Amino acid sequence: MHVVQRGNNRAACFASDSDYLCYLTYLRMLSPKHGCAIHAYCLMTNHVHLLLTPAALHGCSNLIRDLGRRYVPYFNQRYGRTGTLWEGRYRSCVVESARYVLACHRYIETNPVRARMVGHPGEYSWSSYAANTGEAEDVLVSPHIEYLALGDSVVGRRTKYQRMLDDAEDEDAVEAIRRSTNGGLPLAGESLRAELVAAGKKVEHSPPGPRARAPRNNQGDLDLEIAP
Repeated sequence: MHVVQRGNNRAACFASDSDYLCYLTYLRMLSPKHGCAIHAYCLMTNHVHLLLTPAALHGCSNLIRDLGRRYVPYFNQRYGRTGTLWEGRYRSCVVESARYVLACHRYIETNPVRARMVGHPGEYSWSSYAANTGEAEDVLVSPHIEYLALGDSVVGRRTKYQRMLDDAEDEDAVEAIRRSTNGGLPLAGESLRAELVAAGKKVEHSPPGPRARAPRNNQGDLDLEIAP
């Protein structure tokens, strides 16, 4: 699952290095408790990206809930504020297939580059880039099976992954990730999408309905009626 949680009214949810460290500490503590394997993350100034696999149905929602119960009181007390920190419920989408899992890895870890905060993802301290490229150890990060399929050796996988992130970004993939995450729609290959449709699940945004037109009577006047 790709998860995004934003600061309320686009306000900052991290104001110092210790805030980022505190959030990551809670994430390391709570993700095993709720059976969530973290594959990639990026803590931006006013929002958070996570790519994770929950072992149970409510693992993701329970993890985000408990993160909020710990991090928000910490942040409020430290900065003398009250009330909510996050902008409503988190947004998320199911991610499936090699193309989209690795595209989400890239989307998350290159976020600071798209935001023009750094020139290269390796220059940003608060993401999983260093862990996935082997530049640093991070016990929080668990490799996804699609990441493991990049190579037969640890060095080979890390090298291929780093090259993948250095390639030009696929704008269609970026737009698909944004659209699916904001709409809560599956980011999946055709096979899974077909299964979901067969099961009656929504896989696309509903097209806008036609505008209700007021019918005319045979004198040419409008018959007013209330749209359903």
